[in-house]
Amino acid sequence: MRFVVLVFLLLIAASLASAFGFLLKDRGEGRRTAVALSIRVGLSITLFLLLMASYRFGLIDGRL
Repeated sequence: MRFVVLVFLLLIAASLASAFGFLLKDRGEGRRTAVALSIRVGLSITLFLLLMASYRFGLIDGRL
């Protein structure tokens, strides 16, 4: 489970970095920044739902 969470976090960071790069290249006029940020939001929501389901089905516990 830790590997999956780590992969999701890396993908989220990569999407955010690509959105920043597109923002600098397109100077705010292109759609690529919005698409990259939409992908980041989708990945974040998916990770949140995955963590909620994992907790619900006992794959992770609530202890630190």
